[in-house]
Amino acid sequence: DASVKAGRFVRFCDAFNIPIVTFVDVPGFLPGTAQEHNGIIRQGAKLLYAYAECTVPKVTVITRKAYGGAYDVMSSKHLKGDVNYAWPSSEIAVMGAKGAVEIIFRGKNVEEETKRYEERFANPMVAANRGFVDDIINPSETRERIIDDLRLLKSKKDQRPWRKHGNIPL
Repeated sequence: DASVKAGRFVRFCDAFNIPIVTFVDVPGFLPGTAQEHNGIIRQGAKLLYAYAECTVPKVTVITRKAYGGAYDVMSSKHLKGDVNYAWPSSEIAVMGAKGAVEIIFRGKNVEEETKRYEERFANPMVAANRGFVDDIINPSETRERIIDDLRLLKSKKDQRPWRKHGNIPL
């Protein structure tokens, strides 16, 4: 239900030309058959579609965890987010370090390998080097940077090819 509610909010903001500021702390979608039967993919697709179709300024700040598909859905650079920041303590990865290490190393040296994995992959530097994050900022700078970005993006015009309407996942 949270994805549908958030998708509705994003579409509302887009309809009335209200910029969207997204603070990301998502540990990922919970995997499991119960979630699949309840339509987690369909529900998540609605939020994904809302952000992808949105034409207003989008500023994103990753505050803590940003894992997997849930990270992509939350106005990432992959969905044409205008500006994406990360705090130094944030983790941006496909999945949590412990879960990844248990899969990769099959339960051997989990604690040691988890620390190595976190240092190597689960930090904002990797994402910044790949262009997924524009800058790594301190939490105390966040408000000022968002205000500056919204001023810069005030006159944003997103030109898209004409079409009657999209095909929202219902």
